[in-house]
Amino acid sequence: MSFRLQPLPPARLNRCQLFGPGSNTKLFAKMAASAADVINLDLEDSVAPSDKDTARANVIEAIGAVDWGRKSLSVRINGLDTPFWYRDVVDLLEQASDRLDMIMIPKVGCAADIYAVDALVTSVERAKGRSKPIKFEVIIESAAGIAHVEEIAAASPRLEAMSLGAADFAASMGMQTTGIGGTQEDYYMLREGQKYWADPWHWAQTAIVAACRTHGVLPVDGPFGDFSDDDGFRAQALRSATLGMVGKWAIHPKQIALANEVFTPPEAKVAEAREILAAMEEAKRTGAGATVYKGRLVDIASIKQAEVIVKQSELIAAG
Repeated sequence: MSFRLQPLPPARLNRCQLFGPGSNTKLFAKMAASAADVINLDLEDSVAPSDKDTARANVIEAIGAVDWGRKSLSVRINGLDTPFWYRDVVDLLEQASDRLDMIMIPKVGCAADIYAVDALVTSVERAKGRSKPIKFEVIIESAAGIAHVEEIAAASPRLEAMSLGAADFAASMGMQTTGIGGTQEDYYMLREGQKYWADPWHWAQTAIVAACRTHGVLPVDGPFGDFSDDDGFRAQALRSATLGMVGKWAIHPKQIALANEVFTPPEAKVAEAREILAAMEEAKRTGAGATVYKGRLVDIASIKQAEVIVKQSELIAAG
């Protein structure tokens, strides 16, 4: 254990991030009324180049006009390889209300990408006297992004969350798939004539979780493209939660309940975590560093595991 403790991630709910195109204003009120913890108004992939200016104006108006409740409100800007991103940042920061919480930066390949956006955001904030600093969330969706994932996670104190964008990531890696997340048909092991499908996203998710946990950033799983496959979505979300991710994107409203279900600890698991904490408190009172709970050894590491579950439960209750 390093003597430099890992910083804690932001204490906010991020079980489900609901995306909607900035060009479709009819969706905004429905998104605000949804059960998603985070709303992402999109200016990037879901908006045609000819609609970028209109979508940006729509989003700027909606940030102040729509009642978003206590949700975290984020806008996904266009990538730094486009002619649109600087105008996204400047117009949002100069014209949108302080209700905006975050900017999502797509296709981040290195820490310098974050630095560029941070410099522009900081300049506009100072010029306009904005009192609420904008936070960042980023998407890892390229070979460069995953290669530089730790330096990206440490790139700015504004950074709060990091997601894996499976589709662009697969394309950048040259993966032979058109699926967005989930199990891939040809990615399997063969044993005694039986196929066993593995998870092709596992290693990238693990790298993201490790980088995020090292630098106090929330790790989030990205989209699952087949919104008709509830079981597939749930399976991937469960794997992500087990690896340490805190939530998942919803690209369709029906995925919101699934994400919330998976990333909300069951009452039985919360109760068990509280019992473990109580058992360890009793052990400490008697001078023991470990104890037995339901036939298994629990120690200081068990406390940390239990605290993660209890804290998540308390955040949900407070929300």
